[in-house]
Amino acid sequence: MKLNKGRIVQRVRETVRLKRRKKSRQQYLFPEMDCEFLSRRRTSQIVDTLFEILKDALTRGEDVMIRGFGKFQVKFRWARTWMNPRTGEKIILPSRRSVTFKASPVLRRKLNPPPGPT
Repeated sequence: MKLNKGRIVQRVRETVRLKRRKKSRQQYLFPEMDCEFLSRRRTSQIVDTLFEILKDALTRGEDVMIRGFGKFQVKFRWARTWMNPRTGEKIILPSRRSVTFKASPVLRRKLNPPPGPT
């Protein structure tokens, strides 16, 4: 299953709850009613804003580090010559910037848990 922006919005909407400012009598009896859910539109705006902030930082050449998740880095690649294996023609590839991701140790441990005693 792929995780796309729509599913991220859905997961954020399911997990994030905002505390209400005023408490009614019902909320004292039922504490689970003490929160409001974000609307789908507002959640979508929040996720879009987060991605825009990340894109702007990477466009400026800054590294983006998310604690417990990993680090996005912008790498510069110099222009180089490349040969088409089918035709043997040499092509000059222009220089460019690319984004790399390095997972944090916390994420690596979650993906590959250490083997337990057997």
